[in-house]
Amino acid sequence: MTVGTNSSPGAVKASATPSLAAVPPQAAGRAGPAAPEPGDPCEFAQLGVDPDDLPDGLVVADHTGRVICFNSAAARITALAPDEALGARIDRALPLEDLDGRRWWTLTDPYGGLATRRGQPERNLLLPGGREVLVSARYVRTHPTGPLRRLVVTLRGTEARRRTERSHAELIATVAHELRSPLTSVKGFTATLLAKWERFTDDQKRLMLETVDADANRVTRLIAELLDISRIDSGRLEVRRQPVDIATAVGRHVQALTANGQAPERFLVRVSCSLPDLWADPDKIDQILGNLLENAVRHGEGTVTIDVSPTSMTNAAGKTEKGTAVTVTDEGPGIPEESMGRVFTRFWRGSKRGGTGLGLYIVKGIVEAHGGTITVGRGPGGGAEFRFILPVGAPAYLTQ
Repeated sequence: MTVGTNSSPGAVKASATPSLAAVPPQAAGRAGPAAPEPGDPCEFAQLGVDPDDLPDGLVVADHTGRVICFNSAAARITALAPDEALGARIDRALPLEDLDGRRWWTLTDPYGGLATRRGQPERNLLLPGGREVLVSARYVRTHPTGPLRRLVVTLRGTEARRRTERSHAELIATVAHELRSPLTSVKGFTATLLAKWERFTDDQKRLMLETVDADANRVTRLIAELLDISRIDSGRLEVRRQPVDIATAVGRHVQALTANGQAPERFLVRVSCSLPDLWADPDKIDQILGNLLENAVRHGEGTVTIDVSPTSMTNAAGKTEKGTAVTVTDEGPGIPEESMGRVFTRFWRGSKRGGTGLGLYIVKGIVEAHGGTITVGRGPGGGAEFRFILPVGAPAYLTQ
């Protein structure tokens, strides 16, 4: 635990609510350690918690504005050694500025401002050199409107938030790009039909309307994907379990692909005759199968093999339970080893053959919402192999 205390007669006799600008110079001096007072960070030790184990930067100042705790995460974020920070005034240990270049401690004045304040919400501030950091503060008082006894500041790096912002920006850009093409097509064909209806034959009108219908379906599918992503990210994806005949569902998707022009001999379906009863959300199962088979057809080559078989799996409680495994394999070039760790992330595309790059991310979210697992690897023929396993147990209300 990186904790230091400094005390001197001048510092102890300082005003009960000093402004940082009014802290006596001797308060920032170095002195020997003093016994921890109630509420001192040294009390972490009594709880079995070391401030250095905290994931966020922790900086604590005493009633005189001197730093008495500066953990390792704070040292990493600020690039300041704990020995240099401990005992220094907090405005010197953390010379923070807002994005307009104004000194944050002067603006907030935790020691000399209103005594009713309880802290500062998290906000972006700048360290020397322009490094951005997320800072929040808590004012610990002897009583609700009493003098400040402790100033507790937490620091966080901005890398995770930047990644989230980039992900959101990429999502918006992808959606805008994917919507532009079908909407332009719909607008163009409908405007042409309205303006020159009499000039087209019935076959021409039908072709245009079929194109409009296909593009409208494409927009609807994209909106559904966005809603699924929102539910997956927020943990609100609902699974409505019903008995599902997985073999029939696979056959239905294969028939739909052959009806759309794929050769029937391109598909090989192998189903075990001893499948356990599967309880799952039939609509979500259709989403999983539709995405995996479409990927195999679009990005793979040769025969697409679908194996459905019973298996066992380990649940979240560490117990073994029955499951159903579905494996989809193609004979294409496969997925490079260096890319397999990114297959189920947003916007990953195995090739330049279209798609939003969201399908496999959604598939993984749906499988995990069922309590299952999904993996990717290389098939016997060198192509991509996707295998997902779903637990087959009935809902709790049917087994009690």
